[in-house]
Amino acid sequence: MSTFTDKGTAAPAAYFAGIVWVNMNVKPEEGYNINMGTVTFEPKARTNWHSHTSGQILFVIEGIGYYQEKGKPIQLIQKGDVVKIPKNIVHWHGASHGNLMRHIALVPDYDKDKTEWFQAVTDEDYNIIK
Repeated sequence: MSTFTDKGTAAPAAYFAGIVWVNMNVKPEEGYNINMGTVTFEPKARTNWHSHTSGQILFVIEGIGYYQEKGKPIQLIQKGDVVKIPKNIVHWHGASHGNLMRHIALVPDYDKDKTEWFQAVTDEDYNIIK
């Protein structure tokens, strides 16, 4: 048994900016066709731009953060929000400037999914919203 509230381990710097922790709750090798983890973003921390061929669902369980799809405005996300990210949409998500944000991230149909990582979200782009 494990708990989804543990911080986990440091996220790979190649795909994240700032201090980010990942706690993998359900792994495909455990016999489930999903990849699910709790991700904790310290203030100003965020993912790089990325996409998932199977889409992604975020359950915000703590704090205030941001979500943005390529070519669209940044959206505020907060505790209680469910963000349904369509297949193949280039996006990023992370904490707001002054608050941490924690979400449970779920990638369905993991056996078919291909996650592609792109460039970092620049400070200039991140700082559009304050």
